[in-house]
Amino acid sequence: MSRASTVSPTRLLLTVLLALLPLACTSSDRAAQDSFDLAQFEERQGNMDHARQLYQEILSRYPQSEWAQKAKGRLEALPSK
Repeated sequence: MSRASTVSPTRLLLTVLLALLPLACTSSDRAAQDSFDLAQFEERQGNMDHARQLYQEILSRYPQSEWAQKAKGRLEALPSK
């Protein structure tokens, strides 16, 4: 049996996880962006309560993302209830 064909299960698992890591990060960032876009749409439609709720969800779910910072800015800019 050649050395190339013997890969430990642990090494294989780590290789797969490392390969998938960028997809997980991208997926999370994409979800935050999608939520932000929807919140902005709700603002344009005059649905301020729903927009506010979506921005708050972004802050809760993705606190370290650039979208959280943008959501915080939009929350501060929205008129008070």
